[in-house]
Amino acid sequence: MEPRREQNMRLKRERIFRVASDLLRTRGFSAVTTQEVSAAAGVAAGTLFRYAATKSELLLMVYNEALRSSIDEGAARAASTPDPSAAVFARLCPLVAAAAREPENSAAYQRELLFGPHDAKFRAEGMALILTLEKSLSDTLRRAAPTLSDEEARVAGSSLFAVTHLAIARMTASDTPEADAIDDLRRQVTHIVTGVLHHTPAARSAAREEMKETRQ
Repeated sequence: MEPRREQNMRLKRERIFRVASDLLRTRGFSAVTTQEVSAAAGVAAGTLFRYAATKSELLLMVYNEALRSSIDEGAARAASTPDPSAAVFARLCPLVAAAAREPENSAAYQRELLFGPHDAKFRAEGMALILTLEKSLSDTLRRAAPTLSDEEARVAGSSLFAVTHLAIARMTASDTPEADAIDDLRRQVTHIVTGVLHHTPAARSAAREEMKETRQ
């Protein structure tokens, strides 16, 4: 049985999360204040700060869960997709779609992930989610090309997330339609994955053999 103190803390955190999520989604990051969150959650400002010290921490707390949901959705889509380019795109597309639904909050979330305090709890949690996503992308490529080195796969996974991050940034900072951002992401993913798979040791060896046969 959960001790009463831990139960009370969990229930307060869930209430703060629910209230912050509702306010951020209905009013946007710039309009919401921590005072509003604490009042709506029925907790003192000092209590709120024990769970999330700043408004940015509240944003990270809420949108880390949104990122986790997008990653899970992408993994489910990719599971039934044998083509590596399509599987990678299936993993990344939900992130762009989620950002399109809430452009202001998505832009603020990306900014906090990139430039927030390194010792902030929820920033570290968000960065860990990104590393998990990048590893899943690397693993997808390794399954398609077992001779790909760990470092090559790691760099490719990081590059694939980077182009997704830029696609979201362009969409949230301008009037780029969601469909255009997704089409552009699809092309970039195909370009990167095709390049990686054609530069594995096995692919390079096959290319050299083909060149030898052509010269003979």
